[in-house]
Amino acid sequence: MNRVILMGRLTRDPEIRYSQGENSTAVARYTLAVDRRFNRNGDENTADFIGCVAFGRQAEFAEKYLRKGIKMLVTGRIQTGSYTNKDGVKVYTTDVIVEDHEFAESKNANSGQDSSYGAPVSRPEPASIGDGFMNIPDGIDEELPFN
Repeated sequence: MNRVILMGRLTRDPEIRYSQGENSTAVARYTLAVDRRFNRNGDENTADFIGCVAFGRQAEFAEKYLRKGIKMLVTGRIQTGSYTNKDGVKVYTTDVIVEDHEFAESKNANSGQDSSYGAPVSRPEPASIGDGFMNIPDGIDEELPFN
């Protein structure tokens, strides 16, 4: 099984291209900076930079909504390949082919970041924002259709 799940921030705006021909298809390329869970050398902010490629509707979504610094959750598969560059050297590639991507934080949370990677700016406490759920009065348990 070839399945990848990544969460990270875009290192720059996606690069969008369209294939040639009658039925042109959008192709989006972007790089995710994915934090490593453990640091071997005690380095701070160790991350892997993983290339992602999206096609069709996923690429059009990337073109419209994805920007540098946005935290994304990406699912897809790893694809390897190779080509010979103009100097005659064989170059090997590894990319994640995006099957689905979605935002990993709210737009407000992303705008609360300062210019350094991932450093949060002070935000109001969640209690002052409200969680969007209504309060259920006490004693109504018998009337609810589930337990």
